[in-house]
Amino acid sequence: MNESKPAAVAANEESHEGHSHGGVFGKNTELVFSLLCGALLGIGFLLSRFTAVPQIVPLILYIGAYFFGGFFTAKEAVQTIAKGKFEIDFLMLVAAAGAGFLGSWAEGALLLFLFSLGHALEHFAMERARKSIAALSDLAPKTALLKQNGDTKEVPISALNLGDVIVVRPNTKISADGFIVKGSSSVNQAPITGESMPVDKKAAPDPEMPVEKAASLDAEYKVFAGTINGNELLEVKVTKLAADSTLSRLIKLVNETQSQKSPTQLFTDKFEKFFVPAVLILVTALCFAYLVVDEPFSKSFYRAMSVLVAASPCALAISTPSAVLSGVARAAKAGVLIKGGGPLEDLGALDVLAFDKTGTLTEGKPKLTKIVPLTGMSETELLKIVVAVESLSDHPIAKAISRDGRERLKDEAIAPAHDLEAVLGKGIKAALGDDAIYMGNMALFQSLDDAPPDASVAEKVSASEKEGNTTMLVRRNREYIGMIAVMDTPRPEARQALQELKAAGIRRMAMLTGDNGEVAKAVAEAVGVTDVYANLLPEQKVDVIQQLTKDESKIAMVGDGVNDAPAMAKSTVGIAMGAAGSDVALETADIALMGDKLSLLPFAIGLSRQARKIIRQNLVISLGVVAVLIPLTILDIASIGPAVIAHEGSTLVVVFNALRLLAYKWGQHGPASQST
Repeated sequence: MNESKPAAVAANEESHEGHSHGGVFGKNTELVFSLLCGALLGIGFLLSRFTAVPQIVPLILYIGAYFFGGFFTAKEAVQTIAKGKFEIDFLMLVAAAGAGFLGSWAEGALLLFLFSLGHALEHFAMERARKSIAALSDLAPKTALLKQNGDTKEVPISALNLGDVIVVRPNTKISADGFIVKGSSSVNQAPITGESMPVDKKAAPDPEMPVEKAASLDAEYKVFAGTINGNELLEVKVTKLAADSTLSRLIKLVNETQSQKSPTQLFTDKFEKFFVPAVLILVTALCFAYLVVDEPFSKSFYRAMSVLVAASPCALAISTPSAVLSGVARAAKAGVLIKGGGPLEDLGALDVLAFDKTGTLTEGKPKLTKIVPLTGMSETELLKIVVAVESLSDHPIAKAISRDGRERLKDEAIAPAHDLEAVLGKGIKAALGDDAIYMGNMALFQSLDDAPPDASVAEKVSASEKEGNTTMLVRRNREYIGMIAVMDTPRPEARQALQELKAAGIRRMAMLTGDNGEVAKAVAEAVGVTDVYANLLPEQKVDVIQQLTKDESKIAMVGDGVNDAPAMAKSTVGIAMGAAGSDVALETADIALMGDKLSLLPFAIGLSRQARKIIRQNLVISLGVVAVLIPLTILDIASIGPAVIAHEGSTLVVVFNALRLLAYKWGQHGPASQST
């Protein structure tokens, strides 16, 4: 994570190098070539319908279509054969060459067009692993301010040693895992823990504590690399090397999970491994049938080419890509980005979802939820006092209270407060006119003086906190005049979305969060999840996902932050909230809800289930045609003409079957209508 690339990034780039299809049109060259193939095929086919056009013209166009449609397929086939392997890619080329040899140029060009288009879309999604890891690596600063002998100097984070002290300036990222030895501040830990509120941090009681014992410190003294310091200067003692930091572990987890193949990929690889060589052996043997049967070589060769066309999995090759293309296009129209056929099919097969709380089930930012006078004053009067004092503070919670309070007060005049004093982790004090105003949690007033809140007030605060609120008391001089509360509130559409998910067949919905149990429980009750897992660090979220996967076989993880990336990658399907999601989560996820609309999740699941159903239908049709045509062509019952017609017929059937997904509506297959 210094100037050189991390090992995880380098390894991932190397593993994807073989799939990098650059060219004259850059990274989109393969897609452009495929579209050129289709264009030449279409023009050639139309011109062949006119008798006035010399036949050499459409032939030249078909040959051009062969070049563009077969260029990258041939390139991959050569690379695969060089490694001693066979794939459907090679069989497609042989089938297309055989079709051309027998004069069926249009059929061969159509095969290459459809196959190359599917490949272009597949390769388009293959860069996400490399990008996700690169984005993770960019979270932490590349350098740190190392303090030595009273001076500071900028050094690469790879040069930091255990026990070094680094200086963290206000509003900058923290460069290493460690504990605070000097200063206090509020730290935004959302990039790592997913906590919705900045956390107050302070210096450890013993700054000289050995690094080996730092693990025993409470969380209020420890910081993570990649988190964001607040408004104060901090000095941090390094407790983990750059390669061992929490952020580095995130990179390692994502890298490990991205390199694993899906069950569908493994099945396809196994099928190709046996099917392709078997067909080639059969066709080669049939070419020499004239040695056994009394017939000329031309007839044996014609039969062999007929079998090759019959056995070439034309419809099979496009049965899944066509359904995927239609499903992805329909999803995109509705604001859902689905990265390929694996996620599309897997999402339709599962009935268990795991959600991150902050920014996914909730808004992801604190809001003023309660303003409760404890004396005879009005809410407006209390709110004026609160806004006047909180306007002096830069704390994120204070900013939220001031923002929402001013919205409620509209044009009401607010008297200015002054002389702000902050009590880290407890609250603030300020002067308003001749009065001293105190605002903070119970800990502030229990240690302030001999006038703590009475039992009834403490009970109200406790009840508010059990509802998931961060609650503060307001005291004027020695009188407790009110109570205010802020909360990362549930998304307005969350409960309805989860009810639709249940109606769509999702029987278990778990919530994973770094927040405390009371907050998690309150949100869970508000939105309707069935399982709650609180106080989780990123690696613990991965553990929960692994356990749920073990129990349920397949599971989807819905998240929005960097801390979700490993859990999303470890799940069967990772789903990222779009606008609220981090770049890492979006790159790592298999599905992204663009527009930040949780209500699109039931639609995506319904669409995926319909797509999975159509893919199964297409596989039965395409394999059934092959199974029927092979014996018919071997026995000379069907020649190459009927074989091509049957294949093209089955191709049209599976394509039109797949195109039904473009008209999919949630109301047709689910309990609610979805207008998109």
